[in-house]
Amino acid sequence: MANNIKKIAVMTSGGDSPGMNAAVRSVVRTCAYHKIQCLGIYRGYEGMMDGDFVELDARSVRGIINKGGTFLKSARSNRFRTEEGRKIAHSKLTQAGVDALVVIGGDGTFTGALCFNAEFKFPVIGIPGTIDNDISGTDRTLGYDTALNTAVEAIDKIRDTAHSHDRLFFVEVMGRDVGHIALHAGVGAGAEEILIPEEDMGIERLVESLERSKTSGKTSSIVVVAEGDKIGKSVFELKDYVDENLEEYDVRVSVLGHMQRGGSPSCYDRVLASRMGVKAVESLLAGKSNYMVGTIHDKMSLTPLREAIKGKSKINKELIRVSEIMTT
Repeated sequence: MANNIKKIAVMTSGGDSPGMNAAVRSVVRTCAYHKIQCLGIYRGYEGMMDGDFVELDARSVRGIINKGGTFLKSARSNRFRTEEGRKIAHSKLTQAGVDALVVIGGDGTFTGALCFNAEFKFPVIGIPGTIDNDISGTDRTLGYDTALNTAVEAIDKIRDTAHSHDRLFFVEVMGRDVGHIALHAGVGAGAEEILIPEEDMGIERLVESLERSKTSGKTSSIVVVAEGDKIGKSVFELKDYVDENLEEYDVRVSVLGHMQRGGSPSCYDRVLASRMGVKAVESLLAGKSNYMVGTIHDKMSLTPLREAIKGKSKINKELIRVSEIMTT
């Protein structure tokens, strides 16, 4: 391993996801294992420019592996988008004696890291922390498994009410650009229909499907909708359309929203975070930079940050077919 790195900084940025704390813990303890210093950056790139740093050691991250959110906080930063802002950030890191950076986040976080490296040749490694699972180069992003479990649990509870009152529920889950949460949670919760950005079902086909469900004897239904689905302008527009065209349905809407980001991370996400943190630090020590750590077929991998940003995770076509069969 290269021995010119004496201090690594770690930060979380963008939307929070369950497992971020576990990833920070792993980075810190891997640094301790290799006898190098670790610095935590509060509030992402914004805190970097403010010099909002804290020294971290193995004991300072105890008791956080099971905590949701991120104790290092997260913030958007317009200042870091400017050349002047990045110069300030670089100056603050240099003054603090930081030699390399681990960034935990999604597309925006990685884009900032790439730009920072290009301008200052500053070593960076990314850990994909986003519940949407929308980054190429890893089978699962940090927080996705927990978000799925949260969504399924919520849909199960909504179904109890749907069944009790003979209602149709449109349940909106997160997924602005991809439908991973909607597809997996929909299959897992036994939804009657699943609407995702990748498959334009069309409003008429949806109505026909709901009519078939009613004719077959179903008294209640659940339709899981990814927030980025293209059928209507919003899930509430879908509700209004069904109200107008299928009078026999009593329709309700439930938007799960940010509850999917919160909560204690699942065991899977805790283990994934631990593996990613070790891989990130040891990659930097081995002289690697501008990579994102991930898992492919459960093997740790490195993907160039540029490819991770430009790529788009692919929806599981086989699971789409399974969902169609299950809704028969």
